[in-house]
Amino acid sequence: MSRGGSRAVAAAAPRTGRGSDDCGSLAGELVDAMARRPWGEVAPSVYETGRLVAVAPLLARHAERVAFLLRHQRADGAWGPPEGYALVPTLSATDALLAALADEGLPADARPASTAAAGRGLRALATLLAAGSAVPDTPAADLIVPALVDSINARTSGPDAALSVDHPLSLPTGTDRRRLTAVRAAHAAGTELHPKLAHFGELLDGPARRWPRPRAAEPTTVGASPAATAAWLATAGPDADAPAARVFLERLISEGGGPVPCPTPITVFERAWVLSWLSRAGIRVRPPEAVLAGLADAVGPAGAATGAGLLPDADTTAVTLYALGRLGRPLDPASLWGYETAEGFCTWPGEDGFSVTTNAHVLDALAQHAARDPGAGSRHRTAVGRLARVLRERQEADGSWRDRWHASPYYATACCVLALAESTPDDDSVGTVGRAVRWVLANQRDDGSWGRWGGTAEETAYALHVLLAVPSDEPAVAVAARRASAYLRADVDGREHPPLWYGKELYCPTTIVRSVVLGASHLARTRLDNRRGAAHVMTGRQKSAT
Repeated sequence: MSRGGSRAVAAAAPRTGRGSDDCGSLAGELVDAMARRPWGEVAPSVYETGRLVAVAPLLARHAERVAFLLRHQRADGAWGPPEGYALVPTLSATDALLAALADEGLPADARPASTAAAGRGLRALATLLAAGSAVPDTPAADLIVPALVDSINARTSGPDAALSVDHPLSLPTGTDRRRLTAVRAAHAAGTELHPKLAHFGELLDGPARRWPRPRAAEPTTVGASPAATAAWLATAGPDADAPAARVFLERLISEGGGPVPCPTPITVFERAWVLSWLSRAGIRVRPPEAVLAGLADAVGPAGAATGAGLLPDADTTAVTLYALGRLGRPLDPASLWGYETAEGFCTWPGEDGFSVTTNAHVLDALAQHAARDPGAGSRHRTAVGRLARVLRERQEADGSWRDRWHASPYYATACCVLALAESTPDDDSVGTVGRAVRWVLANQRDDGSWGRWGGTAEETAYALHVLLAVPSDEPAVAVAARRASAYLRADVDGREHPPLWYGKELYCPTTIVRSVVLGASHLARTRLDNRRGAAHVMTGRQKSAT
């Protein structure tokens, strides 16, 4: 999905407020800050920053990018999240440091640390690649992994190698070079590549005239990727679009202090998700007219794209339609029909896999339209019932859902529960939601949080959204929600949000995560306060009766 942002705007963003009960004011600050950012806010990317170090060492702040990689290496020599999610960032960072060591431009005082870090990275990769676990289904992993394994092997062989290894790296189980070889061969032959490959342009070789390039209407970025943009610029030559792309990249680097996020821009994705989460939680938000108009204009015949440089997809389209509907700017959801399949709805035509969260969001949009327009055709009502069945059938035995666009089951579970509870509150969906609530209750941590690898504010917020999706008199729900609310209040400003969203590697769209946490905090306060008020009224009536 999506990325973009900078250190400067992150520092200015509103906090989800320890000790503040004014969620409306905080939400207003969040939306106003979001409206002032042209590209969105995403935490810096190890993978993308590593690619800039390797393919564009002459760009400004090269030394800062190298320092960023050194600073973010884990104690075990790897980079990135736990499990197999560490493979792609560790490949990119290790390859980048090896490239930097071969570059005369690397300052002498940075060489010892870079050499040591590259050596630790190589040892970590030997362990990761020998682990035998499957490579996570992050986008284009079947291109990225073999490309970087081959690059590292080339950099560590021969008499001039800055570091040499006893044995070259091997591909992980279940991975091969077939797709990478085919894509590169097609590119070399001058074949027009699928526009989606623009996002991974740093993996291609050859003249820029054969590359997926910025379109005339969006000349600032190649594939919403700083690395793809930098690689394109390196071979673009005298091209009319190159100056604007260079300005975009230089500004992004300047605002971020050297490291870069990916993907970026994520304008539509960020604004749609933020407004959806806040309004759904009952927070009244009044985004500037330009934000609403921009979202409406983003929805074309094929739907909406995450941001400039990316293709439209059903997920972004559905959330954009839902957010606009909640804010009084409804649009006809006809663009979604192009994504309908025998299974449900695909994220984009030809998708390898199935996303329950995309289908949950499409259910949100179609059910909202059917409820708003009594004259909506039977196709909408049929699709709503069908999607509800699809989501119920794909619930895991433990009551959760898992998805291919987010590493945490709490995100997928929240999306599915909210869609079912709002669109089809029948007995079947009530039972499905109840199983999800029981799963959430069973997995709360001792400190009141939830999380796949450790407690996080983001995942705790999703769990709260599940618990409070429907009114409940169950004491365990109220107890768990209060513990979670206390966790979010305790130190939410001081916590970094770890990357959990699927991109080239896992990434964190920071403003979206803040909106999720803020929405959950507001929901907990209002729902729990209402329960206390109801209990107080009942106690007073009982005393009067006696």
